Amino acid sequence: MTNQLIECVPNFSEGNDLSIIKQITDQIEAVEEVTLLDVDPGQATNRTVVTFVGSPDQVLEAASRAVKKAAELIDMSKHHGEHPRFGATDVCPLVPVSNITMEETVEYARKLARRLGEELGITIYCYENAALTDQRRNLATVRAGEYEGLAEKLRKPEWKPDFGPATFNPKSGATAVGARDFLVAYNVNLNTTSTRRANAIAFDVREKGRTKREGDPLTGPVVKDENGDPVWIPGSLKCVKGIGWFIDEYGIAQISMNLTNISVTPVHVAFDEVCKRAEARGVRVTGSELVGLIPLGAMLDAGKHYLRRQKRSLGIADSEVIKIAVKSLGLDDLYNFKPEEKIIEYAIEAKKPKKKRLVGMSVEDFVWETASESKAPGGGSISSAMGAMGASLGTMVANLSSHKRGWDDRWEEFSDWAVMGKECHDELLRLIDEDTDAFNKIVAAWGLPDTSDEEKAAKNRAIQDATKEAIEIPFRVMETSFRCMEVCKAMADFGNPASVSDAGVGAIAARSAVMGAYLNVKINASEVEDKKWMADILTRGQEIQEKAIALEHEILETVNSRL
Repeated sequence: MTNQLIECVPNFSEGNDLSIIKQITDQIEAVEEVTLLDVDPGQATNRTVVTFVGSPDQVLEAASRAVKKAAELIDMSKHHGEHPRFGATDVCPLVPVSNITMEETVEYARKLARRLGEELGITIYCYENAALTDQRRNLATVRAGEYEGLAEKLRKPEWKPDFGPATFNPKSGATAVGARDFLVAYNVNLNTTSTRRANAIAFDVREKGRTKREGDPLTGPVVKDENGDPVWIPGSLKCVKGIGWFIDEYGIAQISMNLTNISVTPVHVAFDEVCKRAEARGVRVTGSELVGLIPLGAMLDAGKHYLRRQKRSLGIADSEVIKIAVKSLGLDDLYNFKPEEKIIEYAIEAKKPKKKRLVGMSVEDFVWETASESKAPGGGSISSAMGAMGASLGTMVANLSSHKRGWDDRWEEFSDWAVMGKECHDELLRLIDEDTDAFNKIVAAWGLPDTSDEEKAAKNRAIQDATKEAIEIPFRVMETSFRCMEVCKAMADFGNPASVSDAGVGAIAARSAVMGAYLNVKINASEVEDKKWMADILTRGQEIQEKAIALEHEILETVNSRL
C-alpha cells in the first residue's frame, strides 16, 4: 500500500529566542518517519512557523510533543507580537499531501485535538475543515479577542472549547487545531514591467475579482450594495488570491497568486488561464515560479495535462512527466528548477539517510550481488525484477504504438495501456527490495531472545508476522506480474507490429515471474501456524500460476503468427 503523507504547520508564539524554538523542533525531529522541512521565525511577530511532514500517526506524535514542549517553555502572559495569537501553540493545522483524503485528514486533526485537550490539558478549538460547528470554521472568529480576551471568552457557554479545559490558563492560552488544503504560492512571469497591467490580469483571474464601477471600468464610481459595501465582479478562478507586482531583482512584473485549494484550481489550470488573460491584454507569459514546496501529485498532474494536449502517452517515467511540467510551466525561466528541493516528497527523501537499495544498483552490480554468498537477494527479488522487465516491455510497445505515425487517433487507447504497464513495473520495482527486507525480518525475528515464556511468545509472534509478510510480498509479485500480462497480450494482439516480439518476451518474463514468486510463496508455507490462511494463499497462487501459463501460451501463438 502506498504511504500516506500529511503536513503539519504549527505556529508557535516565540520568534526571538532561538534556543526555545530549537527545543521545540528537537521534539519533532526525535520522531521517526517525520521530516522537518522548514523553521521560519519572525522577530516582529514574535512567532515561528514550523513545517514538517510524515505518516499521519507519526505526525500526530510529533505535534503532541512539540505542543507539550511549547506549553512548558512559552509564557503567554509575557508575550507581545504583531500577529494575532491566543496560545503558546497558536494554530496547528494538518494538510493532506499524498494518498490521503481531506476527510481522513479531518479525522486525524480531531484525534490530535482530543489528545492535546485530554492528555496535555490544553484548551482546544477545532477550525476550518476540522470544525465541529459552522460557527468555528473561520480562524479569525475562533481567535477573536486573542489572548487578552480569552479569559472572558471562556466564561461564555457558546465558547466552551471543543476539547480540554474551559478554564483560562494564563501560561499556555488556547490552541486552534485544523485541517486545511495545501496552499501553493505561485508566481507567473510577464514580459512587461507594468505593475498596473499585471494587476489587471490578476484581477481577471483571482476569485475575488475587481470592484464594479459605473461607466468607465477603471475610473468610474464604485458600485455599492444596499449595505454600502462595494460590489465585486468575480474573477475566473476559484480558490485563488492574486495581485500584480514588479520584481526589481528580475526586472519584470509578475502575477503573484496563492492557490488555496489545488484540487479546485491546480497549478497548470492557473497558468493556462493567466496565459489566456495576458494575451488578451497584449502581454505574454514567459514562465512561472514556485515559492516553497509543491506535492508530487500536483507536478505529475501538470505534466500529464500537457502530455494530453500534445496527444502523447502518459505511461512514461515520473521524471519525464515532471520535465514536461517544468518546461510547459516555464518553471526554469528565472532560475534552475530542482525537483529534489521543490517537490515535497523528493525533499523528504533527500533528507533521509542514504540506504543501499537493490533497485539503485547497475544491472551488473545487481547480478554480482545476487551471485554472492549472501542469501539475499534471492529468488523472490529476482522474480520481481523479471516481472518488472516484462511489464516494462509491454509498456514500451504501448508507448511506441501511441506515437506511431498514422495511429494518432489511437494515442489515448495505447496511453491507457502504457499507464497500466507503468503501474505494474513501478510496483514490481518496489517489491524487489521489499522481498529482501522481508527475508531480513525473518532472520531478525529468529535472533530475538527466548529465555522466558514471555520472550518465547513474543519471538514466535514476530516470526509468524515476518513469515506471513515474506509470503504476502511474492504473492503480490504474482498478482502484479499476471496483471501486466494483460498489457503484453493487448500489444501482441493489436500493438505496433514492428515490436510484437517485445510483447512476447514481456509475456515470457512475466510468466516466469509468476512461477518464480509462487516457489517463494510455497517455501515458507510450512512455517505458518495459521493453516487456513496459508491454504487460501496456496490455492489462489496455484490458480494465478495456471492462468499465467495458459495466457503465455496464447500470447506466444499470436506473436509467432505475426512474425
